[in-house]
Amino acid sequence: MRLHRNLVYTTIDALNAIFNEGEYADKVVARSLKKDKRWGSSDRKFVAETIYEIVRWKRLYAEIAEVKEPFDRDNLWRMFSVWAVLRGYPIPDWRQLEGTPERKIKGRFDELSKVRALKESIPDWMDELGVKELGEKVWATEITAQNQPAKVILRVNTLKTTREALRAILMDLNIETETLKNQPDALVLKERANVFLTDAFKQGFFEVQDANSQLVAAFLDVKPGMRVVDTCAGAGGKTLHIASLMENKGQLIAMDLYESKLKQLKIRAKRDGAFNIEYRIIDSTKIIKKLHEKADRVLIDAPCSGLGVLKRNPDAKWKLKPEFIDNIRKVQSEVLESYSKIVKPGGKLVYATCSILPSENQEQIARFLTTDIGKQFNFVKDQKILASESGFDGFYMALLERKENSEQKEKRVQKEIE
Repeated sequence: MRLHRNLVYTTIDALNAIFNEGEYADKVVARSLKKDKRWGSSDRKFVAETIYEIVRWKRLYAEIAEVKEPFDRDNLWRMFSVWAVLRGYPIPDWRQLEGTPERKIKGRFDELSKVRALKESIPDWMDELGVKELGEKVWATEITAQNQPAKVILRVNTLKTTREALRAILMDLNIETETLKNQPDALVLKERANVFLTDAFKQGFFEVQDANSQLVAAFLDVKPGMRVVDTCAGAGGKTLHIASLMENKGQLIAMDLYESKLKQLKIRAKRDGAFNIEYRIIDSTKIIKKLHEKADRVLIDAPCSGLGVLKRNPDAKWKLKPEFIDNIRKVQSEVLESYSKIVKPGGKLVYATCSILPSENQEQIARFLTTDIGKQFNFVKDQKILASESGFDGFYMALLERKENSEQKEKRVQKEIE
């Protein structure tokens, strides 16, 4: 087990881009992995995992190394040396790593690990917020779980294949998978692999999607032939799952504020063979008004803090700010009141976030149900999912049903019979 200079240099360059230039870790990692075509899978694995590890533990490593932001290259090397010592790598005879104080690093790690915000490598405000909203015990368990690297989960595209057929295809490529109980479309990779390079991915046999994210579309209770609206579709992970559950029958309207995201969704939908999707950019209130009381099902996959997916996006710990969460709560209230009007009487609405904070979840639903439009809905059920309990991402989803009078109910039932 030894360090290779070109891999470490690439890692340092990547950390500089993430910490000092504000780039997103996933984009930087993707770019870094293309740097040298001669690299094998173990080389790429080292680069990706090391970058994410140092991003995840940035505050702890910086405290141990006694460096402060903005980090110059010497600072980044000192943080890298902390990572190497704690991971048990022999320190090579390189100029940048001269004088690495191995015993001091281990001692400071033990000392600083007594303070949770340092041990879990999170900002103080985030630690305080977690305790305030979830309580000391739940938050302590949850933030530890959120610091575990995310597993790679596939969602089988049932428009094109079956779970068992895909498992067999991947097995032939030496990619082993496990099934999940009560999740018929999910496969968990036993070991990380670049599944995007496989023909199975290029042919649209699967998407990469967290196991708990896959629960959202199922929660919406869609059926073939319905009119369904995904109001915050983004690049469309959940939209594509809905399309497969609808078996391409009916109308699925994918909406978003950003045209660039819908363009990504179009590319993915073509690959997946999902052809019942219509795309609408929300560039005015007219787009929403035209759909008032027209949809059987509406998904509001609301913008949120993302505090349920830190294991997948560790750099969010450093990019997220308290004021953003305050603002996003207001946005959540607005989209709930606006987009809920799309649901027709007797139709259903799912409000979902990848946050674990009650103020973004249960409290938003409770507040919504007191508004004029909210009083037209019945609360059916909700589901709170913690990473510490599930082993996957943290999520929240609430199912609401729009009330209908006896005449509306009679018409709906008659239409369903026909």
